[in-house]
Amino acid sequence: MDVSFTNSRASIASARHADTDWASLSVEQRIRSIELDGYVVIPDLFPAGQLDAIRGELSRLPTTAVDYSEYQRGCPNVQWSDSPTAIRVIALPAMIEFLTTLFGDELICTSCAYAVSQPGHLGIAIHTDAQPYGSKIFGLAASAPCLVRVLYYLDDLTPERSPFKVIRRSHLSLHADGNPYRRYLSHDDEVMVTCRAGSAVIINQKVFHANYPNYSDSDRRMLAIAYRPAWAGPIGDVPDHDPDRVATLSPEVRPFFRSLNTRQIEYDLPNRPDNMSRHAPGISPQRWGLDSKGCQEEIP
Repeated sequence: MDVSFTNSRASIASARHADTDWASLSVEQRIRSIELDGYVVIPDLFPAGQLDAIRGELSRLPTTAVDYSEYQRGCPNVQWSDSPTAIRVIALPAMIEFLTTLFGDELICTSCAYAVSQPGHLGIAIHTDAQPYGSKIFGLAASAPCLVRVLYYLDDLTPERSPFKVIRRSHLSLHADGNPYRRYLSHDDEVMVTCRAGSAVIINQKVFHANYPNYSDSDRRMLAIAYRPAWAGPIGDVPDHDPDRVATLSPEVRPFFRSLNTRQIEYDLPNRPDNMSRHAPGISPQRWGLDSKGCQEEIP
């Protein structure tokens, strides 16, 4: 197993940074960013008091180290823990409104996990969260054809404190290097993304992404919540939620914990079904704020 640091401390200073003014983006521009670039940042989603409460609850959870480093730790299934403020983030109105617009469908929450990159963390290898046939790491849940992961950062992302890393538009590649089962230690075109605590990075599961090492003297904490549209089920059945546990969730959170095996597909689709529509705004370039000719000022 490779236990190299993904990036040297000296290289951090020359890393390429994302320079988008995330706060200024419209909803259409945010959709364009996640669909075209593979990610988008939504800043400043929590007031200070709520952020402190989330940090306090999650800091009490037991964490387990990953197999390659003692300094990268996590706790899965936060939704079943005694963390009421953190669990309510699953139904955060501003995020749910955006994701509902993005997907045009009901949302299913597929995971909710706490992750900590401690000082000395090596950096996560560049990877995707999408494996079309499933994998040992993620199981068949990774085979869902459409999913986003929302990364809520509980600490400021600085260049030395494990900022987010992404290879823009890598989810669009048809080359063998874009095989979603591949992993890379680093990449010439990786981009560093920093943001304030309380901000979220939303990623298309197919984009190649990671984080940088933690060369700071403090933890970088994150709450990661994954959602998919109801139609986009995995290729085979996955272990489902315990209905007794789902019943304990608050009324605003419970609707996102429908069966993980929900699939709204039509396998026996004919070539020309009856009552085909001539209108589908969700696949029109106009969802990016483009005019009818596909023209728009470039987002930085």
